[in-house]
Amino acid sequence: MQKDLSGYRKAYGKSELVETNVPDNPLQLFQTWFYEVEAAETVDEPNAMTISTIGFDGFPKGRVVLMKKFTYEGFIFYTNYNSEKGRAIAKNPAVCLSFFWPNLERQVVIKGYAEKIAENLSDGYFESRPRGSQLGAVVSNQSEVIVSREVLEKEMAQLEQKFEGKEIERPKYWGGYLVRPISMEFWQGRPNRLHDRIRYALQEDYDWKIERLAP
Repeated sequence: MQKDLSGYRKAYGKSELVETNVPDNPLQLFQTWFYEVEAAETVDEPNAMTISTIGFDGFPKGRVVLMKKFTYEGFIFYTNYNSEKGRAIAKNPAVCLSFFWPNLERQVVIKGYAEKIAENLSDGYFESRPRGSQLGAVVSNQSEVIVSREVLEKEMAQLEQKFEGKEIERPKYWGGYLVRPISMEFWQGRPNRLHDRIRYALQEDYDWKIERLAP
């Protein structure tokens, strides 16, 4: 099987990213970009991000998850703590987040450290989820091998009966992570592949060093 993709071409030129127009704090620039992507209404899930971890086999692995909140502390997402990503984070909390917003020809790549958020915060978010999503978090032993989908659906049906008319408590193995960034790179597509790349690096005094990278 073979397919030659060398003829694929796209011209970039929707915006620019220059040092004189960026804020001192990268989280502020992230917020501006995120709101602009939202306002464009051409990306189904602008909060979708790829999180990469280092697995027990020594390989990096990226998968798409949904960011549920961002603050000046960092980026929050939720998952099963016993999942492959959860176990990887427990061993090595250094992770990489990546956002790709093709509608505005932008990427953001974030390096940082993941830590569990407070249990009451995880409780609050779990309570806000649709009931089906709550049950899904309870029934799924995420990343474990299962015999078939039918087994999973049968267990789901049994749980629906068990919790009918009852409140569903958050499983202790499910909750949120906060990724505190130490490096944030903003990529803006530009003509002739001379893309703008601005990197913020956190310093010991907690100020951010701003640098331009070659495309």
